[in-house]
Amino acid sequence: MTHQTTDTANSEGPRLASVRGISVSYDDRGAGCPVLFVHGHPFDRTMWEPQVRALAGRGYRTIAPDLRGYGRSTVVPGVTSLDTLARDLAALLDHLELDVVNVVGLSMGGQVALELYRLFPDRVDALALAATNPLPETETGRARRRAMADRLREEGMRGYTDEMLVGMMTAENVRDQPAVADHVRAMMYAAPPEGAAAAQLGRAERPDHTMLLRHISAPTLLVVGQHDGFTPPGGAELMHVRIADSVVEIIEGAGHLPNLERPGRFNEVLRRFLEQARTRPRDR
Repeated sequence: MTHQTTDTANSEGPRLASVRGISVSYDDRGAGCPVLFVHGHPFDRTMWEPQVRALAGRGYRTIAPDLRGYGRSTVVPGVTSLDTLARDLAALLDHLELDVVNVVGLSMGGQVALELYRLFPDRVDALALAATNPLPETETGRARRRAMADRLREEGMRGYTDEMLVGMMTAENVRDQPAVADHVRAMMYAAPPEGAAAAQLGRAERPDHTMLLRHISAPTLLVVGQHDGFTPPGGAELMHVRIADSVVEIIEGAGHLPNLERPGRFNEVLRRFLEQARTRPRDR
């Protein structure tokens, strides 16, 4: 596969695209090799701001959308599957006239990235999966997500956020990085409850991506925080065994959000991976 480079540089600020019957809000900054950033739950495109600042204008074009149901994108009640989210992203790429991109996803965003690869492997030049679990949901997990969806619809995001902030970040980082903690809390508070609930229901029925891993031929970076309780480092090692062209990076001192808790180290790892991926010749 050839590596697509774009020369389009767009001004800062969110844009809107009409795709698949919804409006998708996205940031499109920089010029050069395109990188698509896929946020996790219950966040929005701003969770990637440290990475966008590090890459945009330095040889990369960064595209960071709000997924359906999050941020400023359209909220669609019901169930939002990973398939739906992945097809939304493919439609956004069509809108931007981008055939091939590098894809970076965290947590739920990593699951969406895997689904995007499953559906459209020729559109993914390289994969970076952070804090990502490829396994299907367990029966207990499905029940928990369904109950959480009901709670979010009934109570909103505040109680859930207050309970989950420590966990998304380590307790030490919440204490020592108040500005980062405030950003994470603000994103979680602002998430539309109906959209977050729909995604929870979709993830309750998420597919098993473990068989897909052996078929991934794109260079793949597997990143995890040293103290991530949701997706511990051992999970990244297991993915590494299954993905032929993959590398694991464990971010010391980080929890479930290594890109925000340790942005300097995360950016260094990501930039090095992208540079190696874009300069390595390979047949896909």
